[in-house]
Amino acid sequence: MSVYEYLKQRTLFFIVNIVLFLITASIMLFVKVNISIITMVFLIWFTPISIYILMEMIKHKKYYDELVSISENLDKKYLISEVISEPEFIEGKLVYNILKSSNRNMQEHVKYFKNMQSEYQEYIETWVHEIKTPIASLMLIMENHEDNIPNSMKYEVKKIENYIDQVLYYSRSNDVSKDYIIKKFNLERIIRCAIRKNASDFINKRIGIDIKEINFNVYSDEKWVEFILNQIINNAIKYSKESEGKVSINAVKNKNNIILSIKDNGVGINEKDIDRVFEKGFTGENGRIFGKSTGIGLYLCKKLCDKLGLGINIVSKQQEGTEIRIIFPVGKDDIRKN
Repeated sequence: MSVYEYLKQRTLFFIVNIVLFLITASIMLFVKVNISIITMVFLIWFTPISIYILMEMIKHKKYYDELVSISENLDKKYLISEVISEPEFIEGKLVYNILKSSNRNMQEHVKYFKNMQSEYQEYIETWVHEIKTPIASLMLIMENHEDNIPNSMKYEVKKIENYIDQVLYYSRSNDVSKDYIIKKFNLERIIRCAIRKNASDFINKRIGIDIKEINFNVYSDEKWVEFILNQIINNAIKYSKESEGKVSINAVKNKNNIILSIKDNGVGINEKDIDRVFEKGFTGENGRIFGKSTGIGLYLCKKLCDKLGLGINIVSKQQEGTEIRIIFPVGKDDIRKN
């Protein structure tokens, strides 16, 4: 708040007092009152007013400048009523009480929608766990009658299972802190689990697997990392070349991290799409050519990696293949050994 703005708001007050004084001074001159007495009246009239205006201006300016400063530096501006002090003047008290009331009302709405979201998430997770039971039963029936079940049916059921997993992990991705446990585990074991889960697709599409040095221990959540690896391997299979496909998996240990590389020799990604592959719902040219794609898989991988503190990047060239790298920070014990 500037001095000019404050005084401008009180223009009418000044005008009224000046007009009243001029009327009073005119009457006093008319009755031939000494000019020194008129001057004395002027000083008695306007000195207290000036002092009062000055003190009020300092008080208002200090408070509103502080209010603006707090607002500018506050990340969550809706919390401003929680950090400002209650002023002593009536206008400030009104503003303060309105802000407090608005904040309480907003908190009630936020709580309401959080509860709704929580209930919806609980329903989704319950539904996913319930639907997994008949799918597991169906997979078992298909395995027991493998000779009579076409591969296309197995593939479609596996797609359903993968989409259900995506739903479950997507519903949990906004608050993974309640669902993950960071601990030390063997990277090779998790990778081989993900490969076994996709074994039938590797066999049916005649895709070779080249596993190099991956026997490293990393720190993260096994379940979430396995899901991420499964999504990446699933994509490598989906966009691989028929009968000539190959997936290479390798890891390199550096001073501060372990970089896991999953590389295929598939169709690759168009250069104009490469910067958008981690965007939610983005399918790109390959998604349109190779069938309907949700554009959720890689988006979830990136989101979960960010939540887990892992790095992820992608390198690709059309008709040559795609390489996705996941970067695991090295634990303190491993750094000491180095």
